Amino acid sequence: MHMKEFNVTGLCLPEEDYMADISDKIKKIKEMIDARRYFAINRARQYGKTTTLATLERTLREDYLMVSISFEGLGDESFAAPEAFCPVFMELVQRALRLTPAEEEYCNAWSDLEVKDFVSLRRHITKMCEGKKIVLMIDEVDKVSNNVVFLHFLSMLREKFLARKRNADYTFHSVILAGVYDIKNIKLKLASEGLLTLQSSGNKIYNSPWNIAADFEVDLSFSPAEIAAMLSEYESDYKTGMNIHTVSEEIYGFTNGYPYLVSRICLHIDKKLGKDWTVNGVQDAVKIMLTENNTLFDDVFKNLENSRELYDFIHALLIEGEVKHFFIHNPIVAEGVRYGFFRNTDGRVAISNRIFELLMTDYFISKDLISKKKVNGVLKRDVVHNGRFNMELCLLKFSEHYAEIFNSDDIEFLEKHGRLIFLSYLKPFINGEGFYHIESQFTDMRRMDLVVDYGREQFIIELKIWRGEQYEKDAYEQLCGYLCGMCIIPSCGT
Repeated sequence: MHMKEFNVTGLCLPEEDYMADISDKIKKIKEMIDARRYFAINRARQYGKTTTLATLERTLREDYLMVSISFEGLGDESFAAPEAFCPVFMELVQRALRLTPAEEEYCNAWSDLEVKDFVSLRRHITKMCEGKKIVLMIDEVDKVSNNVVFLHFLSMLREKFLARKRNADYTFHSVILAGVYDIKNIKLKLASEGLLTLQSSGNKIYNSPWNIAADFEVDLSFSPAEIAAMLSEYESDYKTGMNIHTVSEEIYGFTNGYPYLVSRICLHIDKKLGKDWTVNGVQDAVKIMLTENNTLFDDVFKNLENSRELYDFIHALLIEGEVKHFFIHNPIVAEGVRYGFFRNTDGRVAISNRIFELLMTDYFISKDLISKKKVNGVLKRDVVHNGRFNMELCLLKFSEHYAEIFNSDDIEFLEKHGRLIFLSYLKPFINGEGFYHIESQFTDMRRMDLVVDYGREQFIIELKIWRGEQYEKDAYEQLCGYLCGMCIIPSCGT
């Protein structure tokens, strides 16, 4: 019998792949469809959009004609003009309908050689949707090469939607667009590049051709319970004896439920770590991930390099320790959210998950010249003995290194980049065998600068600029407060 696997390469199917239980998400989306909503699912790369649409299609096929199409792979010529787009769109719909219970005669009727522009396509959709409950799902909408023509198409759907509200037209029961970019962002991008005007091909483009869309507030990330459901299915097949609750919580702790990252951790444990379904196994899987190339990480680096403002914003957040307020109307914050980089933590910007935090920090360190300097003659074997990390020795040697590079001309630079200097010093010692977590935070807003995990030990480091003995005493009291906050009984006084 063919056993299921953890899939990280595209669409997941329940008969072939281990999948998180997303039934609650599908139920919420169905409620929107039942209410005849038009909406967009905009999430970062590899966030489960395509799998969600496929699951939705399977779930609702008895109630609706589910027409699922994608713009991925269509060439520029398909969007060069309405005369090119309209036949391509009808062919995609017809092909999708053949996978539904729709009658062959009805499927064939979707082809009409007389449909050559949006005026005739509008009439054709009216005719084909009368008496039918068709849900149109369009995936990869931001793959469109010429978005101006697509915006005209959306404007037509908008007009028909509003006409239906007045009982003056027939159109699709519900329309779902899926992609990374919100259609409003696409429009703004085109306008900034001078590609979008108020008049094009004789059709007016509205200020917001998709302002009819309902807000999509369904969380597509996996909760610990949804991860546990996937692990339960795996456990029933392999009987590993794992503690499903503990492992799912640990996976969630590193990924914050990012679907691709969840599946990739599970894949490595299953295939590369001898099915070590423990907390240690999860951590070892993360170590593997941080040393490999994959399409998601390539996208992360590409997006950082393509936006200097976003690069500097995250550098200041992670390396310089700046506090950034979460204001979604800030275009840099909005860009980071769109790429899946940011989340809102008590009104402040935080990196969306620990894996991205580790990945981005390593990336910044690797690009900084400081990381290429000699590490003060200290070798890894000096600070690591029998698998244990001598943090006290490491800090003493770092103080010597810091004093060595310090001079009065560098004060401002050293204060601003002190965290980067320390991480650059630390990285060769723990690389591949440990982690450092930046800006851990308690619920009462107390912060720790750095938490280092090596082997099965954890070290808490508070980075401070020397401002005198009293300031040093206050810093020690603050650190003790953190340690008490991490105790099982916070008031224990230890």
